Amino acid sequence: MKYLLTLAAIFLVSSGKAQISFIAHRGASYLAPENTVAAAKLAWELGADAVELDIHLSKDNRIMVIHDGNTKRTTGQDMNVAETTADELRQLDAGSFKNEKYRGEKIPFLEEMIETVPSGKKLVIEIKCGKEILPFLKEIVEKSGKKEQLTFIAFDWQTIADVKKLFPENNCYWLSSVKDGLAEKIKEASEIGLDGLDLHYTLIDDKTVQMARKLNLTIVAWTVDSVEEAQRLKKLQIQGITSNRPDWLKEQL
Repeated sequence: MKYLLTLAAIFLVSSGKAQISFIAHRGASYLAPENTVAAAKLAWELGADAVELDIHLSKDNRIMVIHDGNTKRTTGQDMNVAETTADELRQLDAGSFKNEKYRGEKIPFLEEMIETVPSGKKLVIEIKCGKEILPFLKEIVEKSGKKEQLTFIAFDWQTIADVKKLFPENNCYWLSSVKDGLAEKIKEASEIGLDGLDLHYTLIDDKTVQMARKLNLTIVAWTVDSVEEAQRLKKLQIQGITSNRPDWLKEQL
């Protein structure tokens, strides 16, 4: 029962059989500036099943959507998110680094990104900082009206374990790119009630998928922009593929 509910909650289900889900990595980041409202909206327009984004906590405890802990790469301005207020962060241009037509795109608040999510779609929230963000995350999630459309992922084991306790009805996945000790972590994920693992595609093979399946855990892959790799993963019957080009990849398959 847990397995069926997990699949129904995050992935498309057709005729009782789960279909692979295509997740837009940081939004439609191949075409639009990553982790912006523009990238999320474009991903929905292009038919993504879900959008993945990253969050950090600002100095004044606002949840900002940005991958790096520093703004230099995407805004050109050297500021550490945790040491900067939201007002200061919102003054930065997070769009023109990708294309001049996106000049003026702001670093979004998490609330803004949640608002873009259409009915029947999912938002995958990657927690980049620690558990200090959780009280503020809980408040936003509870007020959003879209709690059931949210999934949580994190590399930090304790953080994702705490998130699962905070949101027991939501899907929570541990992220990893490390092969050593993976089998043990799959077992531990089941023991603490996680719903699956979000793995770098190079870690995923038939043995890993079968082990997870026996423990009622789902497997999602990141970040795949290769048709050949996507075909391999599809044959393994994993449940989701995260891609910078989900619409193109879906068409190719």
